[in-house]
Amino acid sequence: MGMGERWAMNTDLLRLVQWLSPAFPTGGYAYSHGLEWAIAQREVADARSAGRWIGDVLRFGAGRTDAILLAHALRGADLLALTRALFPSAERRMESETQGAAFATAAGVDPQPLVLAFAQAARTLSVEHETVVALYLYSFAANLCSAATRFVPLGQTEGQRILGDLHPLIGTLARDATVASLDAIGSAAFRGDLASMQHETLDVRIFRT
Repeated sequence: MGMGERWAMNTDLLRLVQWLSPAFPTGGYAYSHGLEWAIAQREVADARSAGRWIGDVLRFGAGRTDAILLAHALRGADLLALTRALFPSAERRMESETQGAAFATAAGVDPQPLVLAFAQAARTLSVEHETVVALYLYSFAANLCSAATRFVPLGQTEGQRILGDLHPLIGTLARDATVASLDAIGSAAFRGDLASMQHETLDVRIFRT
């Protein structure tokens, strides 16, 4: 590989990181994926319970589902109907559609659920699919860790420790997602799904979901 090719690959990787940065205008900081309700109910009350909750969402819920959808969408599959059918609540759909529309405006792609808008943009980059999926999952986990850090509240050191402990899981999920069939999609994060349904009934809310 020549220097020009290596530089192009590095530039593509930097663009990918930029899209997933908290500074990119998707408004991700405004969404907790139901975590705010779990914190309000004291189901998540410290670093240990926050790490367990976020890990379960990644392993058994939207994290794994989105990873498989993303891997297939990167290969050009049309998954709009399936993606919308998989949302377990109105809040989850709003979260994904709103962030997807914001991402699409900034990245110059079609408005659609976030995972699909991101896939459309990432298809133009010379980055391995497993890396794309891993960084997407990392960004998702980082946003939830940030929400927990602000609202539990946790110290920043604890929040970063939770995120660091999730690295092996993120790597495994990304690797498995790149070879999984669409039939492998399934969710068992029932408490997380219920949290997203209950969140809209909170009297006081900081996050939109």
